[in-house]
Amino acid sequence: MSGFAASLFWALLFIGGGIFLAYQRVDLRTSTIAAGAALVAYTVFGSGSWLWLILLWALFAIMVVPNLVEVRREKITKPLLAVYRKMLPSMSSTEREALEAGSVWWDGELFSGMPEWDKLMSFPAPQLSEEEQVFVDGPCDELCRMIDDWAINHEIGDLPKEVWDYIIEKKFFAMIIPKKYGGLEFSAYANAVVIEKLASRSAVASSTIGVPNSLGPAELLLHYGTDEQKDRYLPGLANGTEIPCFALTSPQAGSDAASLIDSGVVCKGQWNGKTITGIRLNWSKRYITLAPIATVLGLAFKLYDPDHLIGEQDEYGITAALIPTDIDGVTVGRRHNPLSVAFMNGPTEGKDVFVPLDFIIGGPEMAGKGWKMLVELLSVGRAITLPATSAGGGQAASYSTGAYASIRKQFGTSIANFEGVGDALTRIAGHTYIMNAAVAVTAGAIDQGEKPAVPSAILKYHCTEMARKCANDAMDVHAGKGVMMGPNNYLGRGYMATPIAITVEGANILTRSLIIYGQGAIRCHPFVLRELQAAADEDLDRGLIEFDSALFGHIGYAISNLARSFFLALTHAKFSRVPLNTPTRRYYQNINRYSAAFALVSDFAMLTLGGDLKKRELLSARLGDILSCMYLASCVLKHFENQGRRATDLPLVEWSVRTLMY
Repeated sequence: MSGFAASLFWALLFIGGGIFLAYQRVDLRTSTIAAGAALVAYTVFGSGSWLWLILLWALFAIMVVPNLVEVRREKITKPLLAVYRKMLPSMSSTEREALEAGSVWWDGELFSGMPEWDKLMSFPAPQLSEEEQVFVDGPCDELCRMIDDWAINHEIGDLPKEVWDYIIEKKFFAMIIPKKYGGLEFSAYANAVVIEKLASRSAVASSTIGVPNSLGPAELLLHYGTDEQKDRYLPGLANGTEIPCFALTSPQAGSDAASLIDSGVVCKGQWNGKTITGIRLNWSKRYITLAPIATVLGLAFKLYDPDHLIGEQDEYGITAALIPTDIDGVTVGRRHNPLSVAFMNGPTEGKDVFVPLDFIIGGPEMAGKGWKMLVELLSVGRAITLPATSAGGGQAASYSTGAYASIRKQFGTSIANFEGVGDALTRIAGHTYIMNAAVAVTAGAIDQGEKPAVPSAILKYHCTEMARKCANDAMDVHAGKGVMMGPNNYLGRGYMATPIAITVEGANILTRSLIIYGQGAIRCHPFVLRELQAAADEDLDRGLIEFDSALFGHIGYAISNLARSFFLALTHAKFSRVPLNTPTRRYYQNINRYSAAFALVSDFAMLTLGGDLKKRELLSARLGDILSCMYLASCVLKHFENQGRRATDLPLVEWSVRTLMY
């Protein structure tokens, strides 16, 4: 072998072998042994100079040191931990609780740079039970037939009495309540399907029914309520004798919900003729759906105990309680008019309202736990109600706009034959397919026990934005038909309602700029949250051990993603493993490539910016877009499999994934 060929062989052995080991995420000890074996072979059979050999063995010695765990911790990790603690960004208790809420699901796989597709494919396709299907085909269809959206919004300003009665009779408010309390106990997927269908008919109906089945008293009671509270309220919520609302937003605290000033002070007071320890509440809330007709108010407030009647703390923080609306001091202000969409929405106020301590959801021991309760439940509810509403609006736009374009003629032909109109129809169909896939796949994961905090934010933002795009395209195709309001305009009211979904449950600008990546970068990263928790551990020895494990795992992870990004880009990911022999195989491989690149870029962003990354909203938003588009594309691919790879769906799948990837 010539000198050049020999040098090339050894270079390829070391470089290629290193890339291969990093690509496969081989552990440090095995990699060190492999490197040592290659170096011994080079020393015996190679032809390098002694200076070159000394350099290689010195580098190998550096590689050996991290394998000596005790030495590594004392000489490397301990000084780095001291520096890290000084760099650690300040984190409020509300931020910490938000980060720890919910579970990490497929979003974590995408953040890993090496998604395990078998994990996603192992989730069963969501399906309606026989009982749920009967409800969708029966009461849900009948309710849609009963609704006259023009009369509701322009003549009555409310749902007619017979519609209210039907909603209560058929237990639309009780879809999430267990049967033992008189509810329907439907799956998350069934809940989403019902909301989708109602949203295609009336924004008033879908929002009226969606709220009690999302973040509200029933959900809070089911997860945190005492047995007495469940027995007191859930049967009434199920049969409609109790109407719920949940009051969080106040004039001073909208998107920054944690800064609310509504207060409750622990004190002595009179209740049913007796002096007891309770809470004196003062609040002013607005934009509260169902507040004008609610009989029980879920209330978020800050709890104070200046006289230490229940403990040693002066301030307990955000607390959630259930307040009957018929007690003294509770008032409902003038009803709001959200863009002339006539669902019940309004302000609520309370002045010196005294209630017992056991009105706190979960009892007095849950004092100060309200924010944790809210963010944990948002990780589920935010993935269902608004995304399903958006998907239903997209389906209505698809059917109506496609039909209208076929029968409306200009220049002697159907306007559907014009390429510009066809382009708009394509976008409506494609965006609707993405929304349907995202809602179905994520609801299916929830039914399997997941509480996907980051995906719920992804769905809330992107589904409502795609619904807005569908509404715009549908309005463009309908033109004058969509602009002129009247009983036969089936499009205009939904178009007007679109900004409402954009605004609620975390305004979209906030969600995109701060939540999706701001939460995902820490929550979904395999090591960052572990590093933060270890650095904050008051037990210094335990913190050092945990930080050491996370730090060196993180280093290996970063090196692996560097190797994976390089190789996958060089080969266009054509050799990366995917689980299925499917016509969409290349899309899985593309996501593998982008996942590795995204993980690498994220690490560089966090390394160079540190705690300042959360202030760089434009960068955070773009990184969030990348994570979101990979997640939504994964949902499209999984949905295609769940639907049995229907050939008629393939063009939509291809358009959807390509649009998301580009």
